[in-house]
Amino acid sequence: MNNAIILHGCCEKEEFFDPKIPSQSNQHWFPWIQKQLSMKNIVTQTPEMPEPYDPVYEKWKMVMDQFSIDLNTLLVGHSCGAGFLLRWAGETKKHLMKLVLVAPWLDLNRKRGEFLDFQIEPVIGQRTTEMSILFSSKDKVDGVKESVEILSRTFPKAKLYDFENAGHFSSGEMTRKDFPELLKLIA
Repeated sequence: MNNAIILHGCCEKEEFFDPKIPSQSNQHWFPWIQKQLSMKNIVTQTPEMPEPYDPVYEKWKMVMDQFSIDLNTLLVGHSCGAGFLLRWAGETKKHLMKLVLVAPWLDLNRKRGEFLDFQIEPVIGQRTTEMSILFSSKDKVDGVKESVEILSRTFPKAKLYDFENAGHFSSGEMTRKDFPELLKLIA
């Protein structure tokens, strides 16, 4: 593996425009994991996706399409970023080294409109050397539990990891900025 892309999820408009809150790609454990992977000589990107408070698939896809992604690539997606990666991987038919879905959210009730309006391609599991799904059985975000259940049925070879008290894997719920368990899993 020689490159990694870590993708943030969505947020509310108030959060996005609050000058006291870091940008989505600089929140939670993202800066820490990016630095750790970089120290292991893995070129790591944490792109800032357009308008995460009102995401449009085509705009996010334009950002992802700028990266060279192949069998030497690790993709990590958090929340609706994980849902986006599943849609994107299904449509682009890319082969990946690893795909890690952290608190994956598929927007089953279409709160984000057409952003995640797609059918999951089970063949993604065959085009990915290793897939992991990290979740918390105490995640309070509506739809994550159901998303994990759908993904575990769709990708029976995916490794499931329950971090019982991690919530939605955000700074406030994890109460820390590091994520050594993720690092150990991917590097």
